Amino acid sequence: MGHVEKWQLALDMIDETRSWGVDVPLAVADGGYGDTAAFRLGLEERGPHYVVGGSTTLTAHPHDATPHTPPHSGRGRRPRPAYPEAAKSVKELVIADGRQMARPVQWREGSRPGSGRSGFRRMYPRFVALRIRPAGREIRKATRGPEPPACRLLAEWPATEPEPVQFRLSDLPDDTPLTTLVRPAKPRRRIEHDYREMKQALGLTHFEGRTFNGWHHHVTLVSAAHAFCTLQRLARTPKETAPARPSTRSSATLRLVSERVS
Repeated sequence: MGHVEKWQLALDMIDETRSWGVDVPLAVADGGYGDTAAFRLGLEERGPHYVVGGSTTLTAHPHDATPHTPPHSGRGRRPRPAYPEAAKSVKELVIADGRQMARPVQWREGSRPGSGRSGFRRMYPRFVALRIRPAGREIRKATRGPEPPACRLLAEWPATEPEPVQFRLSDLPDDTPLTTLVRPAKPRRRIEHDYREMKQALGLTHFEGRTFNGWHHHVTLVSAAHAFCTLQRLARTPKETAPARPSTRSSATLRLVSERVS
């Protein structure tokens, strides 16, 4: 088997998961995947909605822009419909829409004491949501008809910044509330925290065996231990006292899970 792009491996994993009868309602990815039009088109073909990151190199047309067909000169091929203006970067589109369109959305609580549910300060980043039509050669080749498919552009624009700082694309329905759109767009901090906990506290990187079966058994135990810790955390009331130190808790959890799996 030759080299396979990461975005194609991700699509293959979705296909395999669905072959097991597991539904994948929403795919979330960072800009390394979201910048690839083939990945987004692959998700649209498979059915799950997506919220993916994007960089300022992404270009698009406004949702209400209309392509026009130039008159035929009588020679050669008939001209194809085209937009009268060149596509703009997603940053330019958001800035053109204006800072006043940004709306504060609370999606998590910080680390300082405050009035939040867990006793910490609530955080209200500002976001702008626009309807756009992504541009690019891959989109034009894969699209049937003169207009590329529309999606939503979600841009984070902090009040202290002169321009937007992060961008995401989503094909969630138009009536999806901004709060609902932001929530799956901001899980990176939670994912990185969970991954760090699995590596450092639960021993994901401590495997020193040389067989696939051993590695598979180790990863299974770590995943089960992490699921157990997550369920325990969710069962606690927000303002309860913090749990025991990770090193002590993780050792006991691994022993408990190992005994149950065995």
